[in-house]
Order: sequence, then structure tokens, then C-alpha cells
Amino acid sequence: MSAARYVLALDQGTTSSRSLLFDRGGRVVAQSQREFTQHFPRPGWVEHNALEIWETQRATMLDALRSAQATPRDIAAVGISNQRETTVLWERASGQPIAPAIVWQDRRTAAHCAELRGAGLEPEIAALTGLLLDPYFSGTKLAWLLDNVPKARARAESGELCFGTIDSWLVYKLTGHQRHVTDASNASRTLLFHLNAGRWSDRLLEIFRIPRACLPEVVDSSLAPAAALGVELDGVKLPLTGIAGDQQAALFGQACFTPGMTKNTYGTGCFALMNIGGVPRASHHRLLTTVASRRGTCQYALEGSVFMGGATVQWLRDGLGIIERSADVEALAASVPDTGDVYLVPAFAGLGAPQWDPAARGTIVGLTRGSNRAHLARAALEGIAFQTADLIEAMQKDAGHALAELRVDGGAASNDLLLQFQADLLGVPVLRPANTETTAFGAASLAGLGVGFWQSEAELAALWALEKRFDPRMSREAAGARRARWNQALAHSRGWAVTS
Repeated sequence: MSAARYVLALDQGTTSSRSLLFDRGGRVVAQSQREFTQHFPRPGWVEHNALEIWETQRATMLDALRSAQATPRDIAAVGISNQRETTVLWERASGQPIAPAIVWQDRRTAAHCAELRGAGLEPEIAALTGLLLDPYFSGTKLAWLLDNVPKARARAESGELCFGTIDSWLVYKLTGHQRHVTDASNASRTLLFHLNAGRWSDRLLEIFRIPRACLPEVVDSSLAPAAALGVELDGVKLPLTGIAGDQQAALFGQACFTPGMTKNTYGTGCFALMNIGGVPRASHHRLLTTVASRRGTCQYALEGSVFMGGATVQWLRDGLGIIERSADVEALAASVPDTGDVYLVPAFAGLGAPQWDPAARGTIVGLTRGSNRAHLARAALEGIAFQTADLIEAMQKDAGHALAELRVDGGAASNDLLLQFQADLLGVPVLRPANTETTAFGAASLAGLGVGFWQSEAELAALWALEKRFDPRMSREAAGARRARWNQALAHSRGWAVTS
């Protein structure tokens, strides 16, 4: 066992770069965070400066060490969790990006996706990747860069350029431009990865016109010391032994190691992932099948997302002005015993899984003269829980696993009223952990396992501690009636942008 005291987790997100030090008990010893610039050059376009991401990430690493009064020699291993699908293209020799990074939120390739869909290719792509054909993923973003940056395609074909998601970019910089890799969890989000075979797909590269020469090597999410990526920090070589996309890292950080275990992250949107074991399952409800992690062999997950989670509360604050701070929503919602039969469907940007209706729009039904802002606040929180319940129900049908409990994290998971109603709808306990840094801890866990800082998944599972448990209080009949009423409201929101 290493004598070093800490594992360093790099948690590279959409709006900020963070670094956290974890001790053997899974506790956060120190952390640092720096925001970076969001660029919106055209409607629907979202870009990052990859060099700024690197600079902020490196700065937070050093800040965290200083905060803990530690040196690089105190670090047993380094792990990375990252915003997924964001696409970087850079020069292999210089390590300089040739264009801004295209962020996962960017929609510029919608027409390309529609063209491929019109050519009848979506079923084949879905069968190979487990994903839907959508601008969200990296494949069409990379194709756009190759087609729109001068000479990029020819340079990529000759091996002069490297493509990567943010994990690849950070590894390249951390290793002094020596290693061009990605882990299987991030590779599985590109639309270029054969999910069953565990490798880049020649057929997908042909469909998206991507030169193999620019692709990274695919490695395990947890690397043994012999396969460790050597990174340098203040002149000291450290082993980088853990990499995972942020949502997969959170699943691992929540110790969801066995099939059927599920986590939901209540952030701006909600991301639910269910461990489905070592065999990928195709979804019949338009969920995504993704690599959860690879440690010699793959573990897979079903994933679904709710577009408007905490963002619904932000709309109450910024759009309607009925609360001053997002944290005020719980007290306001709790000031009434129920919604007064008011339902808020937060389809402001359409509906995600399992409905997948981009033409749906936000809808409030059931208003009377007795309705007030407290009813609306409660209906907004319940709308988040209803969407999640729809998602979890679809997951259970696809996976063939009944949900025993739901582990939760994210900013809105601090809302007790929301989590109690979620437990009522699902009919299973909702568990909020003591350690809310589940994404960063997932990256740390994968790295620590690689070097023996932690010996096993069982040891990591023992570190998971409960902060609060929410048991169902509502009868199944009452919950069923509420969900039936929700489905009526949902129907009113569908297709509005088309028919209006």
C-alpha cells in the first residue's frame, strides 16, 4: 500500500475547473475551483477555450495542494472526471488547439444529424453505439471541425492532429504531450465507439467521415501502475490511473457497483444512470446505453436525462421573480399542503427521455383564482420529480431490474421536500449521502483502486455514508393517481411548437 496520504481528483466541469484531495476515509481534505469563460458566438453555438480550461485546471491542482499544505509526493494517484462530449482538436506537435472547443450543449450540427437520420442511418448507429443520433455527442462536432477549419481534414488524415474529449486534452497536457488517450466511458459518448466490441468502429468512422489517425487510444477507466499515465506536477512524476466521464464517475462515486443500483444527479438538468452489469442492453424507451467504467472488463449503464431540473427553480427566480434565491423555493413550497391540483410541466426546451419531444413546451395546468406562488413553487418541484419517475420507470422496464433505492446528488438534492416527493412517487427509499462530492470521488476511487490506495470496491462501498434517508409515505394508489394526473398535464405540453 502506498505511503502517500491523498488521491487528487480533477473535476473538470462545464463552467469551472476543480481539484480535490481525498484521504483514505474518502473525506475532502482540500479543494480549489476556478471558473472559465463561456463563449456563445452564434445562437445555438457554445464554445470553450481549451487552453483556458487547461490553465484553470492546473492552477486548481496547485491551489489544492497549497491549501492542504501538501506536496506532490503526498499524492498516491491522480484521477479525472470531465464534462462529456465537448470536442477539442489540436496539433500533435505543439499541443495547440486549432479551433475553439465545441461544448456538449452546442447544437450547430443539428442539420448534419437530420441528414443522417433522413438517410436511414439512425437505427444502425444506435445499434452500434447505444446512443441516439443527436448534436449532443462528439462525432458530428468533430466532423464539423474537420470540414470547417482550413486544412483540418488533410492534417487529421496525415496524423498531424489529435481529437479528444476534455479527458484526452487534459491527459495530453499533463503528460507533456506524450500520451493521447481516452477511457472507455468517454469513448462511448462519441458516436464512434462500437459498444459491444469495445473499440473504435470502422463503419462509424466511415459514416461520420472521421480519419482514424486523429483518434486517441482507448484505455481502462482504472489503470494498474504498469499502465499508469505519468503526469508531472512541480517536477514530480505522479501516476494518473483514473478517468471517467462525469456522470459515470458519479455512479462509481455513489458505490453503485451491482446491477440495478441507480443514481440521479439533480443539477441544472437531471442525469439518472442505472448499473446494468457486464452486458449492454439496447433500450426500447430511447434511453442511452453507455459504458459505466472499464476495469479489464466493461460495466454498462442505462442513462436518461431530464432537461430542466434545478433550471426550473432558476426560472421561478429569474423569469417570474417569485423567489429571491433558489434555496427559498423549499420553504415557499412547504407553506401549502399540496399544489391545489396545479401541474407544471417544465418542457421549456422540449422533453427528454422517455418522451423525446423537442416540440413540447412548458405548460401550467389547473390554475384557479385560489392558486398562488406557493402552489406554483410546489408544482415546479413536483414536476422535477415526476420527470425523474418517468425516466426511472423506463429504466426498470429496459433493464429488467426493479429499483430497490435511489441514490442522489447534485445541488437540488439538498431539497428535502423534493426528495420526499421523489420517494413517494417511486415507492422506494431515496438516499442522500454524507459525501456530496460524488463525481470527484468517483474519479478518485478509480485512480485509488489502480494503485492500491483502496483495495476493492467493497472497501469503497464501506466508505459510502448516509446523510438522510427518505422513505415513501404515500400509498401506491395515491401515487398512481398523481402520476395519472401528471400524464394528463404532460399531454397538454406535447407538440406545442409544431401546432402553434
